[in-house]
Amino acid sequence: MKSFSLPQSMTKWRIFSRIAVVGFLLALVALGAVPGYWTGNWPWAKLPPVTNLKQIKAIRNQGLEIPGWQILEQATLSIGGNKWFFQRIKQDNQKPVLLLLLPQNGPKSQPQVEWADINGFFQTLTKTQANGKWQTDSYTKLLFTAATSEPTTSAAQVRARLFRAWNGQQTFAMVQWYASPERGYSAPSHWFWSDQLAQLHRRRVPWVAVCLQIPIEPLGDIEEFKPLAESLGQLIQSTLMAGPFARMPSPNDNE
Repeated sequence: MKSFSLPQSMTKWRIFSRIAVVGFLLALVALGAVPGYWTGNWPWAKLPPVTNLKQIKAIRNQGLEIPGWQILEQATLSIGGNKWFFQRIKQDNQKPVLLLLLPQNGPKSQPQVEWADINGFFQTLTKTQANGKWQTDSYTKLLFTAATSEPTTSAAQVRARLFRAWNGQQTFAMVQWYASPERGYSAPSHWFWSDQLAQLHRRRVPWVAVCLQIPIEPLGDIEEFKPLAESLGQLIQSTLMAGPFARMPSPNDNE
């Protein structure tokens, strides 16, 4: 079998291209670092403040009032080492819906394995209370847009994850996403890159983890309940945008 080698000119071109790319990246780093070097204020020395952090953290103790929905029960739950706020809410003659909220706790707090923690929580709960097994399937995406009445607030595009779950006694539509002022993400990595981009402008992307448990027909088709999941998801996202995410920051926002 014959062997082929690249022409010497092409090899040199590849080497030159790689050197040029590395040089360009180093130049970008230098441009960002030089001003900090002369002033002594390195851009990575301190994270930018999280706007409205104090109001966001208050969700941990106060919960969230959803317009048109009655709060039947609320409490603080320890799940995966984090303090979630639990609310059982109801509208008209519908079955009660479970809402779990985990607000950002500090400037260094970031989404990690919240959905795995929630899954483990329901597995344990099912064994102890329902004497059954927590099972899930039919994973899909739930896309919706949420807006507020404030003209200065832009609409938020949310990409939540939707799936079916059951415990031997009931079946649920589960909706989960990380809410932020302008977007909603189902994966922590999406929030991470948005926050990194915001930090280049000395800003942060605040977040609140949201989990909805909506009762549905026994082993019902998840597609049939998308409209309900979407409308409630929009309402919760809009409530966060008009409330904790929108209030004016206080001097103690990063406490």
